[in-house]
Amino acid sequence: MKMGDLRLVLVHIRHTNRIFWREPLAAFFTMAFPVMFLVLFGVIFDGEVRGVSFAQFFTPAIAVFAAATATFTNLAIGTAITRDEGILKRVRGTPVPPWIYMSGRILSAVWTAFLAIVLMFALGWILFDFVVVWRNVPAALLVFSVAVATFSALGLAVCSLVKTGTTAPAVANGIILPMAFLSDIFIPLEDAPSWLLVVGDVFPLKHFAAMFGRAFTPPEAAAFMGAGPVLAWDRFAVMAAWLLAGIFITMVFFRWEPRGGK
Repeated sequence: MKMGDLRLVLVHIRHTNRIFWREPLAAFFTMAFPVMFLVLFGVIFDGEVRGVSFAQFFTPAIAVFAAATATFTNLAIGTAITRDEGILKRVRGTPVPPWIYMSGRILSAVWTAFLAIVLMFALGWILFDFVVVWRNVPAALLVFSVAVATFSALGLAVCSLVKTGTTAPAVANGIILPMAFLSDIFIPLEDAPSWLLVVGDVFPLKHFAAMFGRAFTPPEAAAFMGAGPVLAWDRFAVMAAWLLAGIFITMVFFRWEPRGGK
């Protein structure tokens, strides 16, 4: 990548960030909504789950949900709306390469996801004694990188398939919320029917949450539970499969012009 291209990508990241923070609804569902869940669960629940405190379990889980929302939901909805408004079509008519514009949108979403995780961890530490396992942070960053790439690709795939920006919120939220309930985000599923556990294993969010949560399980708790390593390659394989599926759907079906509901 040339330095000029890098500067253009950074310009588009800043521009997309400004637009995001000027949309109160998008900022609410990406930041305030997960914060509300974290505070609510932290106040209501006490004791332990899977050998760790509720705060130690729920903080990484809600952080994962916030990161998935920042990438998947925001890209699916925001890109579909800008397409309906003709902005994507006008971008194609400018000298700016389309990949630079799209890179700015994606990296802006990734930056927002990173900020959301930092916010969840800060609140968990201040309010509920959440403990960061610093030696596992590099592994957590690797998991985060693969996960946000996966959910960014899937968000653009949803945008590619929906006909209008008005249908994108219903479709995106109709996917991410049930997926969260199947992925140990809001409710631990130890006593759930086995078929429900199998369904959850199909989707990438459960594997993101499992590895990310394991990265912030204190060593003594992990040893007590007999927990496996932080990085589980079978879980990476599931996320990689969804990443490739998202890229394929986007390459085949993505359109820069408004589809007009046809």
